[in-house]
Amino acid sequence: MKAVSAASPLKPLAVAALAALAFSAQAADAVKIGLLSTLSGPGAGLGIDIRDGFQLAVKHGGGKLGGLPAEVVVADDQQSPDVARQTADRLIKRDKVDFMTGVVFSNVMLAVGAPTFASKTFYISANAGPSQYAGEQCNPYFFSASYQNDNLHEAVGKTVQDKGFKRVALLAPNYPAGKDALAGFKRFYKGEVLMESYTPLNQLDYGAEIAKMRAAKPDAVYIFLPGGLGINFIKQFVGSGLSKDMTLFGPGFSADEDVIKAVGEPMLGMFNSSLWAHDLDNAANKKFVADFQKEYGRLPTLYAAQGYDAARLIDGAVRDVKGNLADKAAVRRALEAARFDSVRGPFKFNTNHFPIQDYYLRVITKDPQGRVTNRTLGTVFKSHADAYVGSCKMPAA
Repeated sequence: MKAVSAASPLKPLAVAALAALAFSAQAADAVKIGLLSTLSGPGAGLGIDIRDGFQLAVKHGGGKLGGLPAEVVVADDQQSPDVARQTADRLIKRDKVDFMTGVVFSNVMLAVGAPTFASKTFYISANAGPSQYAGEQCNPYFFSASYQNDNLHEAVGKTVQDKGFKRVALLAPNYPAGKDALAGFKRFYKGEVLMESYTPLNQLDYGAEIAKMRAAKPDAVYIFLPGGLGINFIKQFVGSGLSKDMTLFGPGFSADEDVIKAVGEPMLGMFNSSLWAHDLDNAANKKFVADFQKEYGRLPTLYAAQGYDAARLIDGAVRDVKGNLADKAAVRRALEAARFDSVRGPFKFNTNHFPIQDYYLRVITKDPQGRVTNRTLGTVFKSHADAYVGSCKMPAA
C-alpha cells in the first residue's frame, strides 16, 4: 500500500472514508439497558407498567434507541434492596449495560445507586425520586425522568389547604418515600394534623388505622399507599363508611388506573395529583395513550408514562452523542439537555438532575364512555422545582 505523506492532499472520498471509520470506532454497536423493577409481589403492577411503557417507546423507535439497536435486559428486584443491589451489580458487570432504569421504591433505589454510580453507569429513574439524591447526595450519574418524591404530595397539600380543610389524617408506608411524602404534604398544608401514621410497606389490613381515623374525626384524609396497598385501604375505607364524612385525597400513585381497575366506583370523587394525565393535550401523549391501549389492552398509568419518557430521554441522548456512549461527559450533557418530546409536555432538568415541571389536580369520575377514570381539573404548580436543590453541589462526572 502506498503511504500518504503529510504534504499529500487526501481526495474527498478518502476523507469521507476516514471520517466514517473514525465514527464507527466511536459509536457503539448497540445500546443495552438494565431494566430492574418490581415485577412480583404487591407492587408488581407498578413495575410491569414501567416495563411496558419503556418497551413501547423502544417499539416506537423500531427496536432502536438513538439510532442504535436496543437490548433491554429485564430483571425483578422482588421489592428487596438486597436482591436489587446484587442484581444491579450483575447487570453492570456481567451484562455490561449502558444505562440502568426501572426501580419503583426509594429504599430499593438507594441500594441500587451505590454500585451504579461507582461504575459510572447512568441511572435514569422512571419512578423513585428520593430526597437524598435531590440534595446532598446528588450525583452526576443520576437523572430523574419522573419527579422528586415530595412533589406530588406538595401539590395535594396545597390543594387541601386551598380548599379550606382544617383537620386531616395522614397515612403512608414506613420507608424513605413515605417520609418524603408526608413531609411534602405538610410543607404546603398549614391546618391541624390529627393523625400521622407510618405502616409497614407490606401491610394490607388497615383496620387499626381506620379505627383511629374514626376516633379522630378529620374532615380530610390523605394517603400515600401505592399499588396493592392503596387498593386495600380504599376498599376498607369506603366499606367502613368513613368516606361519607371525610374527603379522600392522594397522589396519583394511590389513585391511578391500576387502583381504579381494582376498586371501581367507590373511588368516584377522589382527588389526586399528578405530573401527567392520559387526557393531557399534546401530540406525544395522544400517540402514547392510544398505542399503549392498543398494545396492552388497558389505559396507561403514571408509571407507564414515566417508563416511556425514560426511554425517550435515553433515545435523545444517544442520538445527540451519535452513539458514542464511551464519552461519559458528552452523554451527561446530552441527558441534561433533555431533547425529547415528553408525554407530559414541557420538560427540563434542574441543576440536581430532577425535573422542573407542572403538577396537576385530577378527580376520579366517569368519562363519556362510562369508564371510571381520572379527569384533569387544572394546574396546581407551574414549573415547580423540588425543595432540596439548594443542597446539591453537583460533583463533576
